[in-house]
Amino acid sequence: MALASVRRHYTAPILVLGLGNPESGDDGLGPVLLQELAKQYRYTGGFIEFVNGGTKGLALLDAMAGRQAVVVLDAVSTGVCPGTISVLEGSDVLRYATSHPASDLEGNAGELLATAAFLGDLPSFCYIVGVQPADLSSGSALSKDVQKALKPALTKAQSVVDELLVELSEPVQA
Repeated sequence: MALASVRRHYTAPILVLGLGNPESGDDGLGPVLLQELAKQYRYTGGFIEFVNGGTKGLALLDAMAGRQAVVVLDAVSTGVCPGTISVLEGSDVLRYATSHPASDLEGNAGELLATAAFLGDLPSFCYIVGVQPADLSSGSALSKDVQKALKPALTKAQSVVDELLVELSEPVQA
């Protein structure tokens, strides 16, 4: 048997996915948060994969397959004040995903997660860390409200990832 046929592709148990278009104002939040968060986890030994999903939308379904956990970083329209940070988990993620399947944001978290759930590919642990956008204008930078929320959103995202690292590294009780 050839060595190549014995090898299996390794999939990190945790996927951190930054969504958004940096060319469209606050929609660029996900990739910015992803870049900063990845700096905090340089030495995780392949336990976490950081992916800039940009606006690839449903093309990211394969990236989610086979994961134990996914953390989505995105501009999230929940109808609250601009700059408000939301951390959604469990049933709240599904509720958001199914009630926000389409939005002004290209390749948004709602559409991706709702489709993954429908296909049975939504990981057991699923989180969205997002900030309510203020400005989605093409060619603009992050709004002041979202810029102010960057550091606290990064702290919340780190907390979620830290909890997942602990949860997924604990041995299963018999």
